[in-house]
Amino acid sequence: MSNLQFDPEVSRQIESVYTTPDVIEQRRVVRTALALRPGDRVLDVGVGPGLLAAEMAAEVGPQGRVCGIDISDSMLSIAGTRAQVPGGPAVELELADAGHIPHGAESFDVVVSTQVFEYVEDVAGALDEIRRVLRPAGRVVLLDTDWGSIVWRSNDDVRMGRVLTAFEEHLEDSHLPRSLGDSLEKAGFTLTHLQVVPMLNVGFDPRTYSAGLIDIVAGFVPGRAEVTEQEAQAWANDLRGLGAGYFFSLNRYLFVASAL
Repeated sequence: MSNLQFDPEVSRQIESVYTTPDVIEQRRVVRTALALRPGDRVLDVGVGPGLLAAEMAAEVGPQGRVCGIDISDSMLSIAGTRAQVPGGPAVELELADAGHIPHGAESFDVVVSTQVFEYVEDVAGALDEIRRVLRPAGRVVLLDTDWGSIVWRSNDDVRMGRVLTAFEEHLEDSHLPRSLGDSLEKAGFTLTHLQVVPMLNVGFDPRTYSAGLIDIVAGFVPGRAEVTEQEAQAWANDLRGLGAGYFFSLNRYLFVASAL
């Protein structure tokens, strides 16, 4: 797994980012792709703060099932505050990783994983696990970022490049979407839908995805790629000071595949 530690502080930062309008819209796109029906059994791999899981529970209704796994106790603790869903099943949460899913064969109709597989060392093994727990013709929905797509304005492009290079160390594969389609096919899935899910923030606003990302990046990069604590803070202050001139763009990719 990655070097980013999902401790209580980072988990709270991620929860805050996930409540921004940018990520709320991302979840809407993911739920549209999921096309859940009442009674569906769903597994969320990397449940995080539980926002998507709670929304899915409301969609599958009391006869459905939503389970979530995560490698972080802190994330599971936050997700637990959303586990009781009016009109839906209680979200079942367990500490586990994508390569060792604690459920039996053919337990789920749908598996979803957002912003997780880029952290996974053994993607092929994790996809095999998903294939195992899906029923025949079950669906998997994966969303991951190609960090090579990032466009982030700053007053010091050289420093920006060094900071972004250092931040890529928190991932196993910073360009995962480029190979994910092939990996799905080799794991026995048929790709049925692929789309880009862009993030675009113009003008600095603290209630955006990228504004929240600044603190996460600035907390991670010192000591990596020769970025110092002073440089990381100068980088963050520079971005926050751009005001109306602030610009951020990033592409995520949504894969929907069916198990053969």
